[in-house]
Amino acid sequence: PNVPNVPMFTEKGELSAGGHITPKGNITFNTAYAVTDNIGVMLNGSMLNQERKKRDFRHNLIEAGAGYFTTFGPNQNRVLEIYGGFGGGSSDRTEKEEKEGVMTYTRREAGFSKYFTQVNFSSKKKKSLRLLGNEIPLNYGTALRMSYVNMNKHLLNGVEQPNEDNIFLEPIFYTRMTLSPSVQLQYTSGTNFGLRNRKALTAGYSVFSLGFVINVGGRSLAP
Repeated sequence: PNVPNVPMFTEKGELSAGGHITPKGNITFNTAYAVTDNIGVMLNGSMLNQERKKRDFRHNLIEAGAGYFTTFGPNQNRVLEIYGGFGGGSSDRTEKEEKEGVMTYTRREAGFSKYFTQVNFSSKKKKSLRLLGNEIPLNYGTALRMSYVNMNKHLLNGVEQPNEDNIFLEPIFYTRMTLSPSVQLQYTSGTNFGLRNRKALTAGYSVFSLGFVINVGGRSLAP
């Protein structure tokens, strides 16, 4: 799965952009813009090109969405966001096996559409991280995303297979370290559950990523 987009918007005109990478090499790009004081739009993409001795795997995805955001709390330093959207992509996996000096390949290809909805809750810790004598603010939060993915192409060694669909539930947690007023370092952890029993379209890697998020505009989430 790609890293969910959590722009943490607070007001109209705010722009968010981020890039993240997982240990498996999945790269996610997220962008979002607050078109009003409560409505935001987003565009996300991800790609993976992994070549190993026993398996090659490639994946690409692009999605767009829109939703509602608001701030609340005594100091208006809590952010609630609700987004929904759609997208599509493709994936192919090649399993390689060598027996008695002969290499055999099993290749599975798929194209798919995706619909998602997610709820983000973000906050600011009362205590900052003290590093080299400096106080570095930490933002933290959670996101819960549910995605419906439906194949529109499914090939096994070039032969058509029955298309599959699945519903994925993805809870994630993230922490952001403020490096400057606009730039934050984000660590994300989470998991991925497939709610339907499928042969090919199953839950992939859990989300463990490191990346940077840039926010321009918006109110400061002071504790």
